[in-house]
Amino acid sequence: MKKLFVDKTIEIKAPPAKVWEALTQREQTDKWAAEFSSGGPTFHIESDWKLGSPVLWKADDGKVVVEGGVTAVQPFKLLRFTVFDTRSQRPQATDEDGITYELAKDDGTTKLHVKQGDFASMPEGEKYQRMSDEVWDRVLPKVKKLAEG
Repeated sequence: MKKLFVDKTIEIKAPPAKVWEALTQREQTDKWAAEFSSGGPTFHIESDWKLGSPVLWKADDGKVVVEGGVTAVQPFKLLRFTVFDTRSQRPQATDEDGITYELAKDDGTTKLHVKQGDFASMPEGEKYQRMSDEVWDRVLPKVKKLAEG
C-alpha cells in the first residue's frame, strides 16, 4: 500500500529556538492550532513535549478531541508525536506516523520540515491527506510570523 504523507518545508528568518517556541509553547500554539478545527470547535494543544508525554488537543470546553504522545524529541531539532481523533477508530501506527517537526539551522535561518501521516491506514486517507495539506499551508505562515516576530 502506498504511503500518504503531508510533506512541507518553510524557511524562517529566526534561530531554531524561536521556531521551537512557536511550535511548542501554549501562548504560541493557540495562535495556529485553531486552523485544524475545520469549522468545528476551536481547540488548543497541551503537552510538556517530553518523550512519552501525552499530547492533548482540547476543545474550549476541555474535552479531548485529538490525543497522542511524544515519540521522539531532540530539543530545537526534532519533535514527533502521534495524533488520533478521539471520535474515530484508532488506526495501526508505525514509528514514523504522526506529526514530525525537523528544524535545521541554515546561515541565519531555520528550515522547518513538517511531515504528517501516514494517512494510508485511514478510511478515506487521500481525502484527509489533502485536507491536512491545505491546513499546513495556512499554519506554516503563522508559525513563521510568530518565530520572526
